[in-house]
Amino acid sequence: MENMILTMTEDEWVKKYPLIRSLQNLQECFWINDKKEPFDSAVKKCALGMHDIEDASDRLTRFAPYIAKAFAQTAASGGILESPLREIPHMKRALEERSGVAIGGRMLLKCDSELPISGSIKARGGIYEVLKHAEELAVEHKLLSYTDDYACLAQPRFRDFFSQYKIAVGSTGNLGLSIGIMSAKLGFHVTVHMSADARQWKKDMLRGLGVHVIEYENDYSKAVAEGRRQAEADPYCYFIDDENSKDLFLGYTVAALRLKKQLEQMQITVDQAHPLFVYLPCGVGGGPGGVAFGIKSIYGDAAHCFFAEPTHSPCMLLGMYTGYYDRVSVQDFGIDNRTAADGLAVGRCSHLVGPMMHPFMSGAMSVCDERMYRLLAMMADTEQIRLEPSALAGVPGAVNLFGTNAGMDYLKREGLSASADHFTHIVWATGGSMVPDDVMRAYYEKGKALQSL
Repeated sequence: MENMILTMTEDEWVKKYPLIRSLQNLQECFWINDKKEPFDSAVKKCALGMHDIEDASDRLTRFAPYIAKAFAQTAASGGILESPLREIPHMKRALEERSGVAIGGRMLLKCDSELPISGSIKARGGIYEVLKHAEELAVEHKLLSYTDDYACLAQPRFRDFFSQYKIAVGSTGNLGLSIGIMSAKLGFHVTVHMSADARQWKKDMLRGLGVHVIEYENDYSKAVAEGRRQAEADPYCYFIDDENSKDLFLGYTVAALRLKKQLEQMQITVDQAHPLFVYLPCGVGGGPGGVAFGIKSIYGDAAHCFFAEPTHSPCMLLGMYTGYYDRVSVQDFGIDNRTAADGLAVGRCSHLVGPMMHPFMSGAMSVCDERMYRLLAMMADTEQIRLEPSALAGVPGAVNLFGTNAGMDYLKREGLSASADHFTHIVWATGGSMVPDDVMRAYYEKGKALQSL
């Protein structure tokens, strides 16, 4: 009997959506979104706007004195969690030499791998939602007002108060680290439901902080579903839902306000004549979706954002390409969702982010594990920057833009084919600084071995 997916057979799906066959064959793909709309049109259909981003930014500013007091490594920045933006000319040159494709413009790396506290992009959304929940509880119980100095949250009386409550999350690793570290510091009891592909060192680190880690042999979606089910049965437990959380999403959007300041400090102009291209590793979609929404909200049609996923887990590409979003999973089509990019090992895209971001996104691409490993070694050799495999997923974006027919057609469609010297490309490096030395050494050695093949 033929495999039925929703109301169609697999053959009917492939006939209607031919790119599915390439995804099933684990081929690297570069998909251009033909449903992308002008920003002014897309944002009118969106329930969120710049005022929501600014509200999230203000909340993080209120919490900065507490963060500076609770985490010594953030004292120098006054408790503001932000990562460097670095130009990577040597990596750009190495990419050009290896691919034979000339990349027009400058290439930069947004080093969320160096974010304080948890060393990944998840420090943005995960920490933000924990802080928002803590603020709501403390204000509701008249222990805190919005005009207070939030450094008071480091006092034992607040830890005693928060210890009455629980926080839970389902995670492939980095989100669990961010939520576990911040929740435990505040005094919450924390449970992280982790999928089978989560790295052992991440589980061990969480357990060392007193976080309750529950492991599942299934993938990410099962961990989230079970975590959600258990939390719903406990009125004192707050579940951070990576598949559907508006608060997580808004925590990520704040990155765009900080990025704008960094680009200005580097004297990099972004406008229609100086377009910005951003390549974002994507799992369920909350992190990259939030960052992309923030960037589009600031720069509008001058910004062009692309999701990047493993060939074994292209859930957002599949969801947006077909328009079925979270109604289909990669497993429905025989794609195994097994990847070395554990943070991106997600079979079904976010119910919130897929439909919301479809009109804003320029496209999506898939990248094989072997390429991520090779790029990991190349980044270490050329720029002395250590990243985990998933953080390299966006690196081939500029090569795809200039080296494929789809990319060149997109530039022509956007009226950009003659101005490549004025382009700015940002690869979003999502994690790596927390990876133990022996694990990172093994990643690097594997990448070097693959380069020689």
